[in-house]
Amino acid sequence: MRTSKEYDWMLVSSHLFAHHARLKDQPDVPKFSYIHTPGRYIWTPEMDPRGNGRLARAVAPYLRHRDLAASRFSGKLAANSHFIQDRIRECWDRDASVLHPPVQVNAIASAGDWSDLLSPAEARVFHTLPSTFVLGASRLVAYKRLDTVIEFGAATNIPVVIAGSGPEAARLKVQADAAPTSVTFVGKVSDAMLYALYQRALALIFPAIEDFGIMPVEAMAVGTPVIGPMTGGVAETVVEGVSGWRMFDFEDRSEMASALSHVESLSPEACSEYAMKFDASVFRQGLETWMGLNLGIDPEGAITCDRQI
Repeated sequence: MRTSKEYDWMLVSSHLFAHHARLKDQPDVPKFSYIHTPGRYIWTPEMDPRGNGRLARAVAPYLRHRDLAASRFSGKLAANSHFIQDRIRECWDRDASVLHPPVQVNAIASAGDWSDLLSPAEARVFHTLPSTFVLGASRLVAYKRLDTVIEFGAATNIPVVIAGSGPEAARLKVQADAAPTSVTFVGKVSDAMLYALYQRALALIFPAIEDFGIMPVEAMAVGTPVIGPMTGGVAETVVEGVSGWRMFDFEDRSEMASALSHVESLSPEACSEYAMKFDASVFRQGLETWMGLNLGIDPEGAITCDRQI
C-alpha cells in the first residue's frame, strides 16, 4: 500500500524465490511472506523432477545458501499448510504461522448442477461418460501419480475418468489400454467441466503428495469425497469419515477397495459443509489477522493459488 512516495508494507507470495524481494529505497519496510513452499527443486529434489538434472544438482548448494540467507530477511512468515510449516522449519530454521490458501468453496458449492453450465461440446463429452466412475484430475506429469488412479479403477472394478493434459499422456494411455476397466481421457477441461466431473464422480482419487492441494477442496465443495495419501497438504483437508479417506499405500489393492467402501456412504452435505473452512472468506480473515491490518482487498487478488490441469 502506498502513501505519498513510500510503502507501508509489502506482501509476497512465494513458491521459489519471490521472498528474496526487497525495496531498494525502503529496506526496513515491514514485510510479510506467504510461503507455498521453499523451492522444491533445490531443497526437496526427490519431490520435484527439476532438481534431478545435472545443472540443477550442480547449482543447488549455492542456491540453498542464497535462499537460506534470504529467509533471514523475509519478514513475518506464513505457510500454506502445516506440511509446509514443517518444511520451512527444516530448510530455513524459522517458525511460520499456518494460513490455508483461498479456495472459492462457496461459489463452487452454490452454483447448482454444473453440467447445466457446460458448452455444447463439453456436454456431448460429459453425457457419454460412465454413470459411475472415479476421477483423476491434474496436469499429466509423473509426480501427480495418475497411473495410480488407473490402478485404483482396476483394483475396484470401477471405470476411471482422467482430466488434464501433459507429457505423461501417451504413457498413461498405453497403461489404460491394458487396464481391465474402462479409462476415459477428457483432456484439458474448463472450470465448469471440472466441477461437473467432481459432482458426477464417486470419488476424486488424489495420490500426489502436495504442499496443500486445491483440487481436493474443490471436489469436497460439491460434496464429492476424496481419497488421498496420509502425508502432504491433503492430510490436513481430508477428514476420514467426513470428507473422504486417507491411504497408507496406493499400491495395495485391498486398501484401495477398503478406501472406496469407506467413502461410498459419506454425506455430500457434510462433505461440502466441511470444505467451507477453506473458503476464500476464511482466508481473507486469516490474512488480515496475520498481518494485523484491514486490507480492504479481494483475497484472490492478494494471493494467487492456481491449480493446473
